[in-house]
Amino acid sequence: MKRILLLTIFLASATLLRADDEHFSTLKVGSEVYTNVTVTSVTATHVYFSHTRGMGSVKLKDLEPNLQQVFHYNAAAATAADAQRAQANAAYRQALIAAPAPNRQAPAPPAPAQRPPEVNNGIPPHQISAKSVLNQPAPNFVVEKWLTPEPDTQGKFVLVDFWATWCGPCRRSIPHLNTLYGMFRQRLVVIGISGETEFEVRRMTSPLISYPVAIDTRQRMASALEVKGIPHAILIDPKGIVRFEGHPEYLNHDNLAALLDQNGQ
Repeated sequence: MKRILLLTIFLASATLLRADDEHFSTLKVGSEVYTNVTVTSVTATHVYFSHTRGMGSVKLKDLEPNLQQVFHYNAAAATAADAQRAQANAAYRQALIAAPAPNRQAPAPPAPAQRPPEVNNGIPPHQISAKSVLNQPAPNFVVEKWLTPEPDTQGKFVLVDFWATWCGPCRRSIPHLNTLYGMFRQRLVVIGISGETEFEVRRMTSPLISYPVAIDTRQRMASALEVKGIPHAILIDPKGIVRFEGHPEYLNHDNLAALLDQNGQ
């Protein structure tokens, strides 16, 4: 069934602002309801937005006619854009098939560092694909752009997750991070940082991310940590010291609670 998008909209004036300045109080897509919606960008085929729980997007062709006019939807331009994208994807797949086998092989990852054995809190020993900074000051936290409202981290633990939309294990970790954020949000802020572009991150609509998200195409913090494999997460205590490093799924309710209790202010 074609998705029907309903909006309750309050505009300050009849003159439309740029798409990335438009705000909507409620947005409903099928059974999904979004609140506090801010439209961030519009392409020939999609409208992208942030909302209370994260980010989302919807096809312009699925909007009601009056909203299609708001975002200047052009059916012919959208069809052409879809055809161009399909042609580019087909050409890319054909190039992969035609390429010599050695060119399609990813380089072997560097030997990962072993987690120091003295810290456990119920966390099993595991390898990390980054420089170990456990129990050391975290590198400077820096992002290029927030794709959600910037969180208040004052006095809280910060779990920074380095991820990408193309990374299957990263996407599988998102529901787990959503759960941790929901359980401990009074003491913990979860932040996802991707080295991809804003467009690449915003066009991913599943799984839904409920924690703050930012991009840094220069990957400055990841470079400081020498991250070679993702997902990779670090837990920073309120004093700026790293108390966990590694795959985020090694953190569960019990061992995360222990880390928060032991290293809180």
